[in-house]
Amino acid sequence: MQAGCFSLKNQLISRRSLLGVFGASLVSAAPVFTNAAGFIKGAGDIRKLKMISHKTGERIDTIYWIDGGYIPEALHEIDFLMRDWRRNEVKPIDLRTVDILAASHSMLDTAEPFRLMSGYRSAKTNAMLRRQSRSVSKNSLHITGQAADVRLGTRSVRQLAKAAQRCKSGGVGKYSRSNFVHLDCGPIRLWGR
Repeated sequence: MQAGCFSLKNQLISRRSLLGVFGASLVSAAPVFTNAAGFIKGAGDIRKLKMISHKTGERIDTIYWIDGGYIPEALHEIDFLMRDWRRNEVKPIDLRTVDILAASHSMLDTAEPFRLMSGYRSAKTNAMLRRQSRSVSKNSLHITGQAADVRLGTRSVRQLAKAAQRCKSGGVGKYSRSNFVHLDCGPIRLWGR
Protein backbone atom coordinates (compact mmCIF):
# COMPACT_ATOMS: atom_id res chain seq x y z
CA MET A 1 0.00 0.00 0.00
CA GLN A 2 1.18 3.50 -0.69
CA ALA A 3 1.49 5.97 2.18
CA GLY A 4 -0.65 8.46 0.24
CA CYS A 5 -3.64 6.10 0.53
CA PHE A 6 -3.69 6.63 4.28
CA SER A 7 -4.03 10.41 3.98
CA LEU A 8 -7.57 10.05 2.62
CA LYS A 9 -8.52 7.63 5.40
CA ASN A 10 -7.10 10.08 7.93
CA GLN A 11 -9.23 12.90 6.50
CA LEU A 12 -12.37 10.84 7.17
CA ILE A 13 -11.63 10.78 10.89
CA SER A 14 -12.69 14.03 12.54
CA ARG A 15 -10.04 15.93 14.44
CA ARG A 16 -12.33 16.17 17.47
CA SER A 17 -12.98 12.42 17.66
CA LEU A 18 -9.28 11.70 17.17
CA LEU A 19 -8.29 14.08 19.97
CA GLY A 20 -10.93 12.52 22.20
CA VAL A 21 -9.40 9.11 21.64
CA PHE A 22 -5.91 10.49 22.30
CA GLY A 23 -7.14 12.04 25.54
CA ALA A 24 -8.69 8.77 26.68
CA SER A 25 -5.53 6.89 25.83
CA LEU A 26 -3.47 9.08 28.16
CA VAL A 27 -5.28 7.55 31.11
CA SER A 28 -5.79 3.96 30.05
CA ALA A 29 -3.04 3.03 27.59
CA ALA A 30 -0.39 0.46 28.39
CA PRO A 31 3.05 0.87 26.81
CA VAL A 32 3.63 -1.09 23.60
CA PHE A 33 7.08 -0.35 22.20
CA THR A 34 8.16 2.52 24.42
CA ASN A 35 6.41 4.49 27.09
CA ALA A 36 5.68 7.05 24.36
CA ALA A 37 3.78 4.45 22.36
CA GLY A 38 1.54 4.00 25.37
CA PHE A 39 0.45 7.61 25.05
CA ILE A 40 -0.69 7.07 21.47
CA LYS A 41 -1.89 3.46 21.69
CA GLY A 42 -5.61 3.27 21.26
CA ALA A 43 -5.67 6.48 19.24
CA GLY A 44 -8.10 5.02 16.73
CA ASP A 45 -5.41 2.42 16.11
CA ILE A 46 -3.33 4.92 14.16
CA ARG A 47 -0.12 6.84 14.80
CA LYS A 48 0.59 9.92 12.77
CA LEU A 49 3.52 12.28 12.27
CA LYS A 50 3.32 15.75 10.80
CA MET A 51 6.64 17.49 10.19
CA ILE A 52 8.46 19.95 7.95
CA SER A 53 12.21 20.08 7.44
CA HIS A 54 13.60 23.46 8.47
CA LYS A 55 16.46 23.13 5.97
CA THR A 56 14.85 21.55 2.89
CA GLY A 57 11.22 22.67 3.23
CA GLU A 58 10.04 19.08 2.63
CA ARG A 59 6.88 18.07 4.46
CA ILE A 60 5.23 14.89 5.66
CA ASP A 61 1.79 14.34 7.10
CA THR A 62 1.60 10.59 7.33
CA ILE A 63 0.03 7.77 9.25
CA TYR A 64 2.94 5.45 10.01
CA TRP A 65 1.23 2.85 12.20
CA ILE A 66 -2.24 1.40 11.80
CA ASP A 67 -4.09 -1.50 13.39
CA GLY A 68 -1.08 -2.80 15.30
CA GLY A 69 1.59 -2.49 12.64
CA TYR A 70 4.09 -0.04 11.24
CA ILE A 71 3.71 0.98 7.58
CA PRO A 72 7.08 0.55 5.83
CA GLU A 73 6.37 3.13 3.11
CA ALA A 74 5.47 5.77 5.69
CA LEU A 75 8.58 4.95 7.73
CA HIS A 76 10.69 5.41 4.59
CA GLU A 77 9.12 8.87 4.15
CA ILE A 78 10.04 9.73 7.73
CA ASP A 79 13.59 8.40 7.30
CA PHE A 80 14.03 10.46 4.14
CA LEU A 81 12.72 13.68 5.69
CA MET A 82 14.94 13.18 8.75
CA ARG A 83 18.05 12.38 6.67
CA ASP A 84 21.39 14.15 6.97
CA TRP A 85 20.56 16.78 4.35
CA ARG A 86 24.16 18.04 4.27
CA ARG A 87 25.40 14.68 2.91
CA ASN A 88 22.06 13.41 1.60
CA GLU A 89 22.45 10.25 3.70
CA VAL A 90 19.40 8.36 4.93
CA LYS A 91 19.36 6.12 8.00
CA PRO A 92 16.35 4.37 9.51
CA ILE A 93 15.06 6.42 12.42
CA ASP A 94 14.55 4.41 15.59
CA LEU A 95 10.84 3.63 15.92
CA ARG A 96 10.95 4.65 19.57
CA THR A 97 12.01 8.15 18.53
CA VAL A 98 9.21 8.32 15.97
CA ASP A 99 6.73 7.27 18.67
CA ILE A 100 8.09 9.90 21.08
CA LEU A 101 7.67 12.58 18.41
CA ALA A 102 4.11 11.48 17.64
CA ALA A 103 3.10 11.19 21.29
CA SER A 104 4.59 14.58 22.19
CA HIS A 105 2.84 16.21 19.25
CA SER A 106 -0.55 14.70 20.12
CA MET A 107 -0.28 15.93 23.72
CA LEU A 108 0.26 19.50 22.51
CA ASP A 109 -3.13 19.59 20.73
CA THR A 110 -1.97 21.49 17.65
CA ALA A 111 -2.41 21.00 13.91
CA GLU A 112 0.91 22.74 13.28
CA PRO A 113 3.62 20.37 12.04
CA PHE A 114 6.84 19.96 13.95
CA ARG A 115 9.67 21.92 12.38
CA LEU A 116 12.59 19.49 12.22
CA MET A 117 15.87 21.23 12.95
CA SER A 118 17.99 18.08 12.96
CA GLY A 119 17.31 14.37 12.65
CA TYR A 120 19.87 11.80 11.58
CA ARG A 121 23.44 13.09 11.33
CA SER A 122 26.32 11.21 9.77
CA ALA A 123 29.45 10.94 11.91
CA LYS A 124 31.17 13.42 9.55
CA THR A 125 28.36 15.98 9.88
CA ASN A 126 28.31 15.54 13.65
CA ALA A 127 32.10 16.09 13.81
CA MET A 128 31.77 19.26 11.72
CA LEU A 129 28.98 20.59 13.97
CA ARG A 130 31.00 19.66 17.04
CA ARG A 131 33.85 21.86 15.81
CA GLN A 132 31.36 24.74 15.57
CA SER A 133 29.57 24.25 18.91
CA ARG A 134 30.43 22.79 22.29
CA SER A 135 26.80 21.72 22.75
CA VAL A 136 27.14 18.95 20.12
CA SER A 137 27.94 15.62 21.75
CA LYS A 138 30.73 13.46 20.33
CA ASN A 139 28.53 10.37 20.72
CA SER A 140 25.27 12.07 19.76
CA LEU A 141 22.21 9.88 19.38
CA HIS A 142 21.57 11.77 16.13
CA ILE A 143 24.38 9.61 14.63
CA THR A 144 22.41 6.42 15.31
CA GLY A 145 19.05 7.81 14.15
CA GLN A 146 17.73 7.95 17.71
CA ALA A 147 17.24 11.71 18.15
CA ALA A 148 15.44 14.70 16.71
CA ASP A 149 15.60 18.44 17.36
CA VAL A 150 12.20 20.06 16.81
CA ARG A 151 10.26 23.24 17.41
CA LEU A 152 6.72 24.52 17.13
CA GLY A 153 5.84 28.14 16.43
CA THR A 154 2.67 27.94 18.54
CA ARG A 155 4.24 26.31 21.59
CA SER A 156 7.15 27.29 23.79
CA VAL A 157 10.29 25.25 24.37
CA ARG A 158 9.03 24.66 27.90
CA GLN A 159 5.65 23.36 26.67
CA LEU A 160 7.22 21.06 24.11
CA ALA A 161 9.77 19.74 26.61
CA LYS A 162 7.04 19.10 29.18
CA ALA A 163 5.06 17.03 26.66
CA ALA A 164 8.17 15.02 25.76
CA GLN A 165 8.99 14.46 29.44
CA ARG A 166 5.52 13.01 30.02
CA CYS A 167 6.45 10.19 27.63
CA LYS A 168 9.15 9.04 30.10
CA SER A 169 10.93 7.42 27.17
CA GLY A 170 14.28 9.15 26.67
CA GLY A 171 16.29 12.32 26.80
CA VAL A 172 14.77 15.78 26.60
CA GLY A 173 17.01 18.78 26.08
CA LYS A 174 15.69 22.35 26.20
CA TYR A 175 17.54 24.83 23.98
CA SER A 176 15.60 28.03 24.67
CA ARG A 177 18.11 30.38 23.04
CA SER A 178 17.88 28.44 19.78
CA ASN A 179 14.15 27.74 20.27
CA PHE A 180 14.12 23.95 19.91
CA VAL A 181 13.81 20.79 21.97
CA HIS A 182 15.97 17.70 21.59
CA LEU A 183 14.08 14.39 21.91
CA ASP A 184 15.70 10.97 21.91
CA CYS A 185 15.03 7.38 22.88
CA GLY A 186 18.16 7.00 25.00
CA PRO A 187 18.25 6.92 28.80
CA ILE A 188 15.71 9.12 30.55
CA ARG A 189 17.34 12.46 31.36
CA LEU A 190 16.63 16.19 31.19
CA TRP A 191 18.90 19.15 30.53
CA GLY A 192 18.81 22.77 29.43
CA ARG A 193 16.76 25.82 30.22
